[in-house]
Amino acid sequence: MGSQKKRPVRLTTQDREELVRVTTTGVRGASMIMRARVLLALDTSAGEVDSKEVIATRLGVSGETLRLVAKRFAETGGDVHSTIARKKRDLPPVPSPVTGEVEARLIAMACSQPPQGHARWSLRLLEKHLALVEDLPGLDHSTIGRILKKRNCALT
Repeated sequence: MGSQKKRPVRLTTQDREELVRVTTTGVRGASMIMRARVLLALDTSAGEVDSKEVIATRLGVSGETLRLVAKRFAETGGDVHSTIARKKRDLPPVPSPVTGEVEARLIAMACSQPPQGHARWSLRLLEKHLALVEDLPGLDHSTIGRILKKRNCALT
């Protein structure tokens, strides 16, 4: 019962109705519904709350999930929608090193004549030759294969 004393969840009637609506109607993600059910179970404004272990077994979640949902509710300042929704990503995703220019140069290399002593281009041979070109990023052979497959280029 430690997190209930540290971070009590007090819902307004409007928030409570909204959470009941989330859990009973519409199509939503399972994790969103689970977090809404946890908030409803931890709500101290409706009266005395069961122990953490009882709530966890009744809802089919762990005690850690109860603690994290209560913590997130406190961090969002009691905003129910922010608590049950997915978190926004803090950092932007890493941009892909494969741009249109890189694809075009890779395809041009794959369509050109293979180097002396080789009958055709292989993915690993393309990988080695791309590493020698200074203004192109080093790409893995599996990435090269995906690029060529996406553009329907066959190494023949």
